[in-house]
This record gives sequence, C-alpha cells and structure tokens, in this order.
Amino acid sequence: MSNPSDLKYTRTHEWVRLENGVATVGMTDYAQGELGDITYLELPDPGTSVSATEPFGVVESVKAASDIYAPVNGEVVETNDAAVGSPDVINSSPYEGAWLIKVKLDGDGGGELMSADEYAKYLEEVAH
Repeated sequence: MSNPSDLKYTRTHEWVRLENGVATVGMTDYAQGELGDITYLELPDPGTSVSATEPFGVVESVKAASDIYAPVNGEVVETNDAAVGSPDVINSSPYEGAWLIKVKLDGDGGGELMSADEYAKYLEEVAH
C-alpha cells in the first residue's frame, strides 16, 4: 500500500492534491482495499458546495456502501465522469485515474489534513 508523499490525507481515507486554490480529491489505497471491488459511485454535480467532514458522495462495493467525505470547504468545479462510468478504476488506480472531484477552495479550504507520514502512522493505529 502506497501513500504518495505529495498528497494530503484525511482520517476518513480521502486524499487531496492542492494546486492553485483547487483541491483534487480521491479515495486512498487503504480505503479501496477495505471496500473490495467497487461497483457503484455517486458524485455531486459541478456547482455543488461541499463542507469539510461532510459527505459529498457514495461508493458501493461488493462488501458495503460508504459515504465519501469532503476534506475541504468549497465548490465542486469538476467531477470524474469516467470514474462514475467505471468505478472499478478506484481499485486499480486510486491515485491516478480515480480522482473523484475537484473543489475550488473557499478561503483556506478548512479541513484537517495529514501528511503521508502522519497518515501512515494513523493507519497503524486503526489497523490494530
């Protein structure tokens, strides 16, 4: 399981790439591994406001259905329609092809984000 060091992470297992006031959001490798084969993905439309720690979408797998939580505050400016059409891309490429939404940050974006090292330590705690 890898956690790219250029990303930030949440306690609810989303990753964030911050670039020029826009946060690209996806699910971590850990999350997709825990869910198993992903069969369905529901994401908000562009223009939707999201708030840090609040659900913005739903993912379903052969094991369970789970909410996906916004790591930042802002407005959705783009959704990954390819991932909605083929949600199994989250299993095969959680950090590349399977970004979920892009959010224009509201202010500083809010949200409590961890570095890759902090997230790895957090995973050790929750895995035991």
